[in-house]
Amino acid sequence: MTEIVTAATPRPDEPASREQARSLWTDAWDIMRRRPIFWIAMVLIVVFVLMAVWPALFRADNPLLPNMCLLERARQAPGVGGSAFGFDSQGCSIYDQTIYGARASILVGIITTIVASVFGAILGTIAGYLEGWVDAVLSRIADVFFALPLLLGAIVIMTALPTPSSPSTGNYWLSIFRVVLAMALLGWPYPFRIMRSAVIQVKPNEYVLAARALGASPLRMVTSHVVPNSLSPVIVVATNDLGSYIATEATLSFLGVGLPSWIVSWGGSISNASSLGLIRQAPFMLLFPSLFLCLTILSFIMLGEVVRDALDPKLR
Repeated sequence: MTEIVTAATPRPDEPASREQARSLWTDAWDIMRRRPIFWIAMVLIVVFVLMAVWPALFRADNPLLPNMCLLERARQAPGVGGSAFGFDSQGCSIYDQTIYGARASILVGIITTIVASVFGAILGTIAGYLEGWVDAVLSRIADVFFALPLLLGAIVIMTALPTPSSPSTGNYWLSIFRVVLAMALLGWPYPFRIMRSAVIQVKPNEYVLAARALGASPLRMVTSHVVPNSLSPVIVVATNDLGSYIATEATLSFLGVGLPSWIVSWGGSISNASSLGLIRQAPFMLLFPSLFLCLTILSFIMLGEVVRDALDPKLR
């Protein structure tokens, strides 16, 4: 008897079910969601972002408001006087400063990461795709900036830029822009190098050559084929750099050349609590902002490690 094969009956030489084609991002998400460290990092990041966006959710009062600092409460221990983290040398609540300090520190880190990564990725795409003298010129410029240490170079740039002295909304964003500019000017060469290398590897692939043979314009080939297949290493680098930028901003504010004193930040709080006498008399002034800063940096580093493992095919 002849066997009748219908559309609903699988052939003997075929599997009963075929796995649908999966993209790189689908595979990466499946890998990340199985890692407990990914969820730990995401929970911490969500908490810190909520602190920056909505500090009232944590029942924190703006420490810059009048009558929020009373000298009779100076250096009181945690739990005394109504503050869970104690009070600083000016009688200001360390809990309020820690919650509100997340806004400036995380904001600087995120904006710097976006600016440096986008600027470096655009220049890296141009250098890798055009090659020739354009690649040579952009690569030499990147080498010059790459040779400058991030922290020392940012100190020089911050010292040269004017510092807003009066607290206002415009001066707040101007102060944020100063720090972002100083770090982004020195941070773009690394994403540039990564993107340039990725574009050079993707450019000779068959799908790019097929798009060129079908008459696609250079702009369409870059935006539709080259850039989407070259972004994954840049995303990994950006995730790791975010924690570094937050740490650099805190260091600049600790040294007194970062955000002005009227902007609450973790680096400023650490600087105010770092004198030898205060460390001995009130170590909690240094403990809590340092702890939150370390946890924030650690959470982004853990996220970057998970993203790197998920997007790098060599590590699978």
